[in-house]
Order: sequence, then structure tokens, then C-alpha cells
Amino acid sequence: MVNSNSSKILLTAGLLLAVCFFIPTISFAQVTWVNVSADYVPLPASVQVFKTTDSLDGKPFIAYYVKAKLKDKKLDFTTDTTLGRRLTPLQFYEKNEQPIVVVNTTFFSFATNQNLNVVIKEGKLVGYNIHTIPMRGKDTFQYRHPLGSAMGIDKKRTADISWLLTDSSKRFAYASQLPMGKVLRDSLLNPSFEYIINNAPPFFRGTTNGPDVRNLDFKKWKMKTAVGGGPVLVQNGEIQITNEEELKFTGKAINDKHPRTCMGYTHDGYLIIMAIQGRFPGIAEGATLEQEAKLLIDLGCVEALNLDGGGSSCLLVNGKETIKPSDKTGERPVPAVFLIQKN
Repeated sequence: MVNSNSSKILLTAGLLLAVCFFIPTISFAQVTWVNVSADYVPLPASVQVFKTTDSLDGKPFIAYYVKAKLKDKKLDFTTDTTLGRRLTPLQFYEKNEQPIVVVNTTFFSFATNQNLNVVIKEGKLVGYNIHTIPMRGKDTFQYRHPLGSAMGIDKKRTADISWLLTDSSKRFAYASQLPMGKVLRDSLLNPSFEYIINNAPPFFRGTTNGPDVRNLDFKKWKMKTAVGGGPVLVQNGEIQITNEEELKFTGKAINDKHPRTCMGYTHDGYLIIMAIQGRFPGIAEGATLEQEAKLLIDLGCVEALNLDGGGSSCLLVNGKETIKPSDKTGERPVPAVFLIQKN
């Protein structure tokens, strides 16, 4: 015979078992991250390093990320770039008196060593977005004029990701918080700054409540530090990959797995810098843009940006490599890097 208290216990246990059985298991993180800061000492308390070797969607996976407190005034978030040449991340590390973190950033031209995305250092534009991409036409030349995305940090140590229009005749970049709905196309090789602003197609996105159509509002983007790349991966804490709007990867390349570099920031004021190892079959196979976005959201990013990946992906902490670069020769020389230094 079972007493009343025992009956209540058994009934409660049964109800809990039933609830657990009927509610599907929910994974709030794709991988488990391990704090490996001890492998990269000395580090300020506001900077931590994490690593994962968990499989990603059943495939071998290796990635690292650095988490740094934006409001820590003992840290300086800055950039460095070159003119007409490229340096390896380790060479940038030595050139800049051994900063805490060095990471690759912009896409670039192998022919000219030129940055193809914006770079801002100490409030000055030192790299510009490329806004003209040639198309193939039967009778005439036609061009597309995309807006490139970038991540910046202002003097108040507030981060932002925007779509930018840059021009060497302008002191500041001009930013829109929305991407163009369609890429501006015409027969102009060098359209003026004002022409692009006045003719940029409005933002468009279909929603369950009908279409969301808004004109772009460009404002001066007064950032102390910024680096460009693309496409944007995360907006408002959700996956919003603006690959088509930025003309970054064509065809099915958006679904390819590669080494990746990316940056984002959290609602509580932390900068996240992630490097994903790839092109090592059976060891580390990289990630797609969508997988990359999900990883950043799992870490709490409200906005995040893809940067140059592939053989360029490299993240140094106190001069030590995290992921292994995929190029056979090791670290690939790049024209620009993002740095975290002691202030």
C-alpha cells in the first residue's frame, strides 16, 4: 500500500516524465566552447580566448574566438594597413609592438595589394570600398554599384555595423543602417558620390505583414576604428545574410565551407572576433556563411560581419596562432588587420 505522500511524489515524477517526453530537445548552442585563455597569457581580465573542437553538423570542426570588453579603457581597438604591399599577421604583430590580438580583415586585390573595403584608423579613412563592378554587356559596358558593409567602433566605444558609401574626396564614410534592396546598375564607370546616394534603390524585404519598403538614409559615420568585409551575417540578433545586396559570393558559393574570419558585438558590450579553420579534410572543414552566423548568434551577437576568409583567415593572440592557416606556406600576407592593444 502506498501512502498519500508517496502517491504525490510518484504523480509529480510521472507528470515530469511525460512533459520531458513530449517536449523536443532544444540545443541552444551548436558547439561547446572551452576557455583556453591560459594558453595565451598574459591577458587582461577583459580579454578571453575560447576554442571548440566539437563537430559542426556532423563534420570535423575547429574554431577560436576572442571576447573583449569594449568599454575597458585599458584596451585600444585599432587597425593597421599598408600602401602597395602586404604583410603577414605576424609581421603586423612585430610592426605594432606586439599587440594582444591581430586578425585579418578586408578583401583585397592580389594584383595591386589594394584593400577592397573600408579601413578607418584614428578616425581617418585609409581604405575605401570599391563601388563599381563591371558587367558583361552586348552593346555597351554596364556596371553595378554595391554598398560594402563594415564594422566600426566610435570614440565612446560603441560598435556598429552599417552599409557604407566612401569616396576619397570625403572626410567621412556615409552609412545606411539598411542594405540596398537591389544593386544600382547603370553605364557609369565612375558615378559621383551624390549620384549613388540619390539613386540607391530602397530597402525591400517581404514580411508576413506585407512588404517592408524604406528609402536609405545616409549619415556621416564618425567612427574611430573600422574595417570592412562582407556580407553582413547578423542583424537584430537574427540571421540576415546580405550576400546578394553586397555581391560577395556568386551562385552556390554562399553554401560552400571555407575557413572564415568574422566579427560581431553583443548587447552587453563585448566584441567577438572569430576565426574558423578549414580546408583540412577530416580535421577541420570550415563553415558556410549560415553556420558562421548561427555560431555568432549563439554567442549573443546582435550584429555580425563576415570578413575575408579562405587562406587569409588568421587570428593571433600575443603573437601565437589560434587556427592553422590553410595556405601551405602558412600565414598569407594581407594589406590590413584589426588590432587590440594595451592602452
